[in-house]
Amino acid sequence: MTDGRADVSRRGFLRTAAGATAASAAAGTATAQEETGTGDGGGGGGGPPDFGGFLDGVGNFDGSVTDATGQDSATVEVGVDNGGQPYGFGPAAIHVDNGATVQFEWTGEGGGHNVVSDGEGPLDSGSAVSSTGVNYEHTFEEDGIYPYVCVPHESLGMKGAVVVGTDYPTQSSGGDSGGSSGPPEVPNSAKTLGVATSFVMVATLGLAYFFIRYGGDYETPE
Repeated sequence: MTDGRADVSRRGFLRTAAGATAASAAAGTATAQEETGTGDGGGGGGGPPDFGGFLDGVGNFDGSVTDATGQDSATVEVGVDNGGQPYGFGPAAIHVDNGATVQFEWTGEGGGHNVVSDGEGPLDSGSAVSSTGVNYEHTFEEDGIYPYVCVPHESLGMKGAVVVGTDYPTQSSGGDSGGSSGPPEVPNSAKTLGVATSFVMVATLGLAYFFIRYGGDYETPE
């Protein structure tokens, strides 16, 4: 009859090995998800908004986006300085929450202006007007980027954009302009960890099989 203490030791080893294998697999999966960004939370809005070049050449746009999140409403002035002429929106780019209202306030400078979406979009203030004050407002109810222009002065660079919510194209993701970029690349550290975890699992299972096959009796000693 096999020594009882050895049997108990082998039984304890198998239990410990099973736990270590499960822990190694869980740790490897969690680390790989963290490094590749495939864990919970994901989504857009992880970097600077990608305007697709729409605001390139706009004199009063320096690449920064005014943060108006956390507010129920925000104001964009119509007819501000843009390269020495009153043909700009101020700020040219603004970020608001989903459900926020943007009020477009005319300064009275530069003649008649309007606010119209570039291409398909919800913004349309109608014909150009020159009277001062809030002549148009819109409540945004879907995440995204909404580019717009002043139709009479579009050729002079009178353009703007509203970034809404958290789900919008970003420069890091390439937005919609870069085409299909394929699946995300797995970092080398995650690959190395995966190989190491697999080795530990195989080695542990191999030892477990050896003890089960050749370890003898597992009965509890009397």
